Amino acid sequence: MDPRLHPEMLAAKQRADEAASKHPPIAPVPPMDPHRIISDKLNLPHSEGGPDMAASHDRWVFAQGRRVLCKVHRPTEAATHPVLIWFHGGGWVWSTVDTHDRLVREYSAAAGVVTINVDYSLSPEARFPRAVLECADVVRHVAAHAADWGIDPTRIFIGGDSAGGNLALAVALLLRDQGGPTLRGVLGIYPVTSAAFDLPSAAEFAEGYGLTRTGMQAYWNLYLRDDADRHNPLAAPLLADLKGFPPTLIQVAELDILRDEGLAMAEKLKAAGVDVTTETIPGVLHGFMRLMGTVTPAAEAIARASAWLKQKSA
Repeated sequence: MDPRLHPEMLAAKQRADEAASKHPPIAPVPPMDPHRIISDKLNLPHSEGGPDMAASHDRWVFAQGRRVLCKVHRPTEAATHPVLIWFHGGGWVWSTVDTHDRLVREYSAAAGVVTINVDYSLSPEARFPRAVLECADVVRHVAAHAADWGIDPTRIFIGGDSAGGNLALAVALLLRDQGGPTLRGVLGIYPVTSAAFDLPSAAEFAEGYGLTRTGMQAYWNLYLRDDADRHNPLAAPLLADLKGFPPTLIQVAELDILRDEGLAMAEKLKAAGVDVTTETIPGVLHGFMRLMGTVTPAAEAIARASAWLKQKSA
């Protein structure tokens, strides 16, 4: 086992490996396969516990011709808050607003923001750019009806983890180029930024570290329509012209195949003159942020991201 692993991360990995061994292997598969249901059952415990909210409810937004579920959390009874609109991870294939519920509640409580967790359409039923367009529509709707949502339209943040981080970066590009709304900031947690797999971490952590190179390649194959999409900046934001991008925080895991593409994105943002903050969390694996109840570095990273949200929303 890699000696760089934080002890709590190692224990969490061993528990996950044991739980997974009791089920058929989880891999990207066609829609409605039992593997997808098993995946969500394994993920749901990570949403248990955490802070209570002053109010929580479900709302629906009409986006790209369908009703998109949005799970809303309010940290206090104040009439108006900044807002963090969240796009969950899961390779564009797995997970829901429920699997990431505790994570967004942690941000809500610590940063004092309303969180809106978006249940965008999953692949392979809905391939690129469907999820990007739905998520952008949700942001536009919330901004246009800010009073109804109890949020400040001048303090809108978007964010996501992994594939959700990819969507957040893509939505920020789309909104920049299509007239807004203006975002106060973007939070990218170990985001997917490239389909090239040509950076060192993609080789170093290809196997044995949770998310595998083979698995990530399969996710891309399920998400994209064709090879041409691999060169579209809304799919691979590392290829984009980043001038005028909103302030951005990128947090990556040290022992993750996506580490270097997240860091490369941060460097390109910096070169474009963007206000960017970057952090590599040592000793942890891809997906560690949702283990905040048992892996101390996750709770600490959430606290730092929440402090950044507070600072940028002031």
